[in-house]
Amino acid sequence: MAGRALELLNLPEGYPGFILDVGCGSGLSGEVLEEEGHIWVGFDIAPAMLEVALEQEASGDLFLQDAGQGMAFRPGTFDGCISISVLQWLCNADKASHHPKARLMRFFSTLYSSLRRGARAVFQFYPENDDQVQLIMGCAVRCGFEGGLVVDYPNSKKAKKFYLCLFAGQEVGGVKQQLPAALGEDEEGEPGENGVQYTSKKRNDSRIRSSKRKPGKDKNWVLKKKEQLRAKGDKTANDSKFTARKRRPKF
Repeated sequence: MAGRALELLNLPEGYPGFILDVGCGSGLSGEVLEEEGHIWVGFDIAPAMLEVALEQEASGDLFLQDAGQGMAFRPGTFDGCISISVLQWLCNADKASHHPKARLMRFFSTLYSSLRRGARAVFQFYPENDDQVQLIMGCAVRCGFEGGLVVDYPNSKKAKKFYLCLFAGQEVGGVKQQLPAALGEDEEGEPGENGVQYTSKKRNDSRIRSSKRKPGKDKNWVLKKKEQLRAKGDKTANDSKFTARKRRPKF
């Protein structure tokens, strides 16, 4: 999964990037980054996992940090960010002081600042439901990110993986970044078919909303309703000059 996340970062070939590993744990993802020639920095909330990383002589610099409290790196420090099986935990309220939306906003806002312009952040995660995906992506977009969700092997229960691919700015060398294609797509499918694109631009859904509105109750509907009530013997208000119409004489 770390290898796939690194692939989605789309770093220039042969370029030794400076990568942030969010929730680095024992340094397994760091080993992949090191093998590909990258320099990395990692942080994790679990001291025991960091101790294991130290025992295994992980090459990256390690920090004890809660992602929900944000980061204090200098602006534009990193060429990319990866995270494996961590992001969904920010949606939990493990303490009374934990507010998922506030923690996500703090995390994404400080992450956006720490990435260079046009860099990517790729999160492999396990969303609990669609609402959780919308919450996470909504917070990321509000903090300036663009990008979307890449779902590899969508038809496989075991191999299916979710990757949130975010762009810290769209323009890189004058070329607009596109959401990467997912793995395991049908041969007849279009590239990116199993991805969901998000953007910081607001959509104009006024036409959609207006088309779904139910028609109002006009004058004819009011008069017909009154006649039905009068036929039953119920008392109704007299017709006003705005709703009155000539009635046919009864024979």
